[in-house]
Amino acid sequence: MTTAGLLLAAGSGSRFGRPKALVSFRGELLVQRGVRLLRAGGCDPVVVVLGAQAEEVMATAGLPDSVLALDWETGMGASLRAGLASLEGRAAADAAVSVVIALADQPLVGAESVVRLREAHAAGAVAAVATYDGKPRNPVLLDRSTWAAVAAAAVGDAGARPWLRAHPDLITLVPCDGTGSPFDVDTPDDLATVEALP
Repeated sequence: MTTAGLLLAAGSGSRFGRPKALVSFRGELLVQRGVRLLRAGGCDPVVVVLGAQAEEVMATAGLPDSVLALDWETGMGASLRAGLASLEGRAAADAAVSVVIALADQPLVGAESVVRLREAHAAGAVAAVATYDGKPRNPVLLDRSTWAAVAAAAVGDAGARPWLRAHPDLITLVPCDGTGSPFDVDTPDDLATVEALP
């Protein structure tokens, strides 16, 4: 069963001062690190959703598979819709049965979390959500059967959250403690903090 990876990297990084996709972290751009995370976790294809300064990100990061969220400024929901639409439109031979969604600004998420989500899906999970210290965070896996409904509910900056909250009976929580950290890099100070972490 094929699991696609979807990396949301369209934001302008208003609090950071520039798009976080272009921020360097431990020798690579955050967007490159996110792609590597999803690939290492077994996702194929891996699609990156771009928005702010998309041409510069493409030229700098050399992304082989990306899609532009034309209305990225309206929030994360636009990025998620664009990414899911791109995956839905692929030829049957490339069709994925599920997708793992990750964010470019969480560079310490580990590939093992992606593996655990895929294992949960293989065991029957419709939606699998990584937890750390018992709290749901990212990444998130969604079975293909949910994509249309998730996209319809993804408005503003909410992403998949409205659909997930409306369907708690379909969610499998997957403990990912010890696999990495979901710490968000929103500001230069945040970047300095994660640079100091192991």
